[in-house]
Amino acid sequence: MKIAVVALGKIGLPLAVQFAEKGHTVIGCDVNAAAVEIINQGKEPFPGEAHLAEKLARLVPSGALRATTDTTSAVAESDAVVVVVPLFVDNDGVPDFGWMDSATQAIAKGLKPGTLVSYETTLPVGTTRHRFGPMLEAGSGLVAGQDFDLVFSPERVLTGRVFADLRRYPKLVGGINKQSGDRGVEFYEAVLDFDTRDDLQRANGVWDLGSAEASEMAKLAETTYRDVNIALANQFARFAEGAGIDIYQVIAASNSQPYSHIHQPGIAVGGHCIPIYPRFYLWNDPAATVVRAAREANAGMPSHAIDLLEGILGGISGKRVAVLGVSYRGGVKESAFSGVFPAVAALKERGAQVMVHDPMYTDAEISALGFTPYHFGGNVDGVVVQADHAEYRALTATDCPGVKGIVDGRRVLNSAAFPGVPYRVIGQAPE
Repeated sequence: MKIAVVALGKIGLPLAVQFAEKGHTVIGCDVNAAAVEIINQGKEPFPGEAHLAEKLARLVPSGALRATTDTTSAVAESDAVVVVVPLFVDNDGVPDFGWMDSATQAIAKGLKPGTLVSYETTLPVGTTRHRFGPMLEAGSGLVAGQDFDLVFSPERVLTGRVFADLRRYPKLVGGINKQSGDRGVEFYEAVLDFDTRDDLQRANGVWDLGSAEASEMAKLAETTYRDVNIALANQFARFAEGAGIDIYQVIAASNSQPYSHIHQPGIAVGGHCIPIYPRFYLWNDPAATVVRAAREANAGMPSHAIDLLEGILGGISGKRVAVLGVSYRGGVKESAFSGVFPAVAALKERGAQVMVHDPMYTDAEISALGFTPYHFGGNVDGVVVQADHAEYRALTATDCPGVKGIVDGRRVLNSAAFPGVPYRVIGQAPE
């Protein structure tokens, strides 16, 4: 089978590699000509994805995988098209379909009868059927669900461990009609393998949810649940700080029985998924007050962390503060919706001199994001931990000379390594 994968980012490229490893011929499509060139050299265009480099080095020279900037031509010679183009929202929570629409129009121009089109990018409910279906029809002259098949099948993986996650989690599929759904199941069974899991109610594998809308909602439901759960943990944490309670002990105790699954509090919720997809849900369901309140609660956590530091230092104006972590989470070089941006903004609003460190970013990359790089050994008044990089676990007071207060937004530092320095963790009373 020939497969076109549209968008070769941190999800799309591993997907293309997975399909090629299963014996299919894959054409990866991307508007970034530089990334296409790197991929065609058998090299990874970004670091941090387990096993990606070694797989590319094998598959590209073999001819199983190649990349192109010509999406239309790639689609014209493919039996299936998988779309992984990112979708964002504006400041008002309105989805920005610009990139998706452009990609869909390019796909439509090359679409031929008998092709399966699968959207894996998370979408508001109804988008596959009511927006992209008509767009594909208009650009191709074909009829969705009759001349070509159309499904929604959300990605459910985390960057850094995509190949493992593809095996671990059921692949959800929903078509615009039964024909499309059946075709989607057939396709994904041919390109994926699954781990045996005894904890699931049905066998791990491809699960047909019966409609594109059900599949769209399943992805929104699982990510929105996480946002709401984290918001609850954060609200518990803020109460615990004032009540002299260690929220982490409380959470561990609560989760010791099977009906409680409280997540961990922290300085920020970042990445492409959890801060964004609840807004997709709210776009469909503006009456979802619980979801809206949770999103607001999580968005307020970076400012709360800075409040804690301000309390320790007795004011921030003029103080030198190092924020540790550009990435939205440890071990992954990804700054999308990272807590570093609101944390730095809150510090600057209060007059602090802010510097930023991240072991995965060069000084030039940090500067390009609008930040002043920080190097360990430089004098600081305060430290804010924003990302739980493993490297930070070994930090000591000598790495941050002069530090007079620390807010550990990820509970990653060893407080004993900073003797005499006031140390705050979100969800714990002052030590």
